[in-house]
Amino acid sequence: MKELDYKEMVSMSEYRGTLGAAIGDIAGSFYEFQRGPKSEKATAELFFPSSCFTDDTVCTVGVADYLLHRNDAKADPSDYLHRWTRKYMNAGYGGRMLHWVLSDNPKPYNSFGNGAAMRVSPVAYFAKSEEDVYALSDIVTATTHNHPEGLKGGRVISMCIYKALHGATRSEIAKYAISEYPEIEKLNYDQMRAYLGHGEEICQVTVPQALWAFLHSDSFEDCLRLCIAIRWDCDTLAAIACPIAEAFYKEIPTYIIDEATKRLPDEIKEVLYAIR
Repeated sequence: MKELDYKEMVSMSEYRGTLGAAIGDIAGSFYEFQRGPKSEKATAELFFPSSCFTDDTVCTVGVADYLLHRNDAKADPSDYLHRWTRKYMNAGYGGRMLHWVLSDNPKPYNSFGNGAAMRVSPVAYFAKSEEDVYALSDIVTATTHNHPEGLKGGRVISMCIYKALHGATRSEIAKYAISEYPEIEKLNYDQMRAYLGHGEEICQVTVPQALWAFLHSDSFEDCLRLCIAIRWDCDTLAAIACPIAEAFYKEIPTYIIDEATKRLPDEIKEVLYAIR
């Protein structure tokens, strides 16, 4: 890898699209469920030859594609999500989601898994108001994750991104996030990285952690590195936190965009770049 110039940045106005979820997913994929560094200031490499996009990116693209076509009277969010997940069958879906993907007549399955929050980032770019944020988030989330906690996770992340896009301060975003998940104030780095097993990939665990990572970051890259340092389900954690950081900081290091986008198929980039 070339020597990195961390001063080279790409602002949101210089590229067409939203890449935060895909970047978090790809960078986190290598470290998922590995034991993390002892310091929360992770200095590890972000990208490796085996780094790849997973179900987090595929589902985000399914949501984005639906939203791009939502004015078509025949557009159905379930159809778009189903079509994209069927295209990438080996993306690493959880057991219940895989059953949904394989079904010829998929139905919501009352889930509150963190998949509800990792795919909603496009919502904020299409919503016209805060009320619209909640409405669109519920539409795309309820295709699978129609449990109240699943709907809540999607709503809160969508709203934080929307607020960041529309000039909210960190304090304003924090006030909203903590009003929805008061446990954010009690989280700490050691506590979050103590759990390294499967079974808690749910909105009630991951969404507060993702919000903590954003609120304690000072840049997009710092947010990404905090998520990776926490480890466990860090690809999904970063896919949730990084879109908020992208909308708030409005710039991403050039090398991060380059490394992530070269790992994405053209058809996925085409959808993500069309969001704005």
